[in-house]
Amino acid sequence: MIYDLIIRQGLIVDGTGSDPFIGDVAIAGDTIVAMGVVEGEAAREIDAEGHAVTPGFIDLHTHLDAQVGWDPALTPVVWHGVTTALLGNCGVTFAPCKPEDRQVLAGMMESVEDIPSKTILDGLPWDWESYGEYLDSLERLAPAINVAGLVGHCAIRTYVMGDRAVDEDPTKNEIEEMAELVGKSVAEGAVGFSSSRLLAHRMPDGRSIPGTFAKTDEMVAIAKALGENNGLVQNVLEYSRFESEMEILREQAAAANTRAIFTAPHVPGPDGKANAYAEHVEGMRAEGLDVTALTLPRSGGFLSGLKTNIMVLPPDTFVPGSMTPAWRELVELEFEDRLAAIRDDQTRQKLVGEAKQSKLIDLFAPNFFSLGHGEAPVYDNDQSESLPALAKAAGEHPAETWLRTMDESNGEALFHVRFFNHDYAAVERFLQNDWVLPSLGDAGAHLTQIIDAGWPTFMLSHWYREKGTFSLAETVRMLTSAQARILGLSDRGTLAVGMRADVNVINTDVVAEAHPALVNDFPGGVPRLIQKSQGYRATICNGSVIVSEGELTGERAGQVLRNSS
Repeated sequence: MIYDLIIRQGLIVDGTGSDPFIGDVAIAGDTIVAMGVVEGEAAREIDAEGHAVTPGFIDLHTHLDAQVGWDPALTPVVWHGVTTALLGNCGVTFAPCKPEDRQVLAGMMESVEDIPSKTILDGLPWDWESYGEYLDSLERLAPAINVAGLVGHCAIRTYVMGDRAVDEDPTKNEIEEMAELVGKSVAEGAVGFSSSRLLAHRMPDGRSIPGTFAKTDEMVAIAKALGENNGLVQNVLEYSRFESEMEILREQAAAANTRAIFTAPHVPGPDGKANAYAEHVEGMRAEGLDVTALTLPRSGGFLSGLKTNIMVLPPDTFVPGSMTPAWRELVELEFEDRLAAIRDDQTRQKLVGEAKQSKLIDLFAPNFFSLGHGEAPVYDNDQSESLPALAKAAGEHPAETWLRTMDESNGEALFHVRFFNHDYAAVERFLQNDWVLPSLGDAGAHLTQIIDAGWPTFMLSHWYREKGTFSLAETVRMLTSAQARILGLSDRGTLAVGMRADVNVINTDVVAEAHPALVNDFPGGVPRLIQKSQGYRATICNGSVIVSEGELTGERAGQVLRNSS
């Protein structure tokens, strides 16, 4: 028999959690057709000796909704073994959408996810109104990897309530109309419904996005409608009202009676408990509710450097009035001028002097950690390697250390500014709960501020190889079949005859994230942070090799995965 592709003599880690074994994987078209000892020839063979052969990874929390319009390769997730990405998280989506509301939805995506609305409006075809038409449009874009989509609360409220969606409660009829529209969208292929209740998610004018304050009756009515078509619930909680938020999540999960996922940065529990979620989630699961928490498997946060707009003093957009005059002037310069400015003695003295007068340095600097200068960035250094500790060792103010580091690196150095999941011991314990999955890379969003899309690679390099917290089989299961189950995918997430051929070939001895880099490859030269990797011999999507030795091949075999109720 002639196959299209045979992967030879790899360590097959099938995604189920079973013990790995040495063998071959044969592919014909987009399907795995033989495993074990495979006789015969193929149009192409990959020697996988010394490598792990795994299912393609699944990323349940991305914001690639806009980027797919001009970057069908869907970088950077494709460099980290991801073959299926879920779009439409956090309530901000582009469908359903009336023509007159395109600017409104693009503006919400810009203010919440830091993607310029002009780039969104110019870069997408906007040839849809209904959610099903939106998915048809995604298919015409021919992405390199598989994509699935959630229908967002912002779009639903705007479609039904217009300008009243932001500040007002819906009428009973409007709740019914929204529920019907969500049900229709899920029937047309959306895999579920997303909503954000986070007060920090705001409109361009500063108001909270639609749905932030939605009451239980609205959330429950929508959940019932999507549950009738086997759609999942995705929610971002407002942690300042934790108890009531968990109760609304429970009501949603019960009404939908399908799967519910929610954003869960580690939060310490009361009275010394390991985390704040356990009692609530375990109670829900005891009721038979299918609830899963998603957390980033490392610290998440901003990148501070001379090329980004995050410096020692936070930008005014984060903390109003935080930027002093000299630092504000520095931020407004282009990179080459920034580098020249910090090398000017008078300017440097002014920057240090203003920083010394700001009490915000003492507040923020302990969260700054250098990513180092090695082959791979360091994300797990302790407080002895924080910016204040480095400054103390050098007999400097933290601003002086930051400026010196930028000078000595010609402006290339980066500090990771931890925002959540600071405590790695706590994150380790958190990930060991059977109701927690790694995720929250936010790929496609926060273009010049955050790059956490390499989290699957971190799971392999840190929690499997370096720490040994999880076996290779369990790590791969968490990245594949466990995530596929959430999406309701029965033909992906494991390696077996008859499954779709989404496959990674990985050198687990060296796999690691590369250092982040700022590039200007979006339409109009808009900058963004990217992060490549090392150790991926090949990534295969639907039988096509889309990444070879860490580089894109140009093949685009991804599919739009629609809900199958």
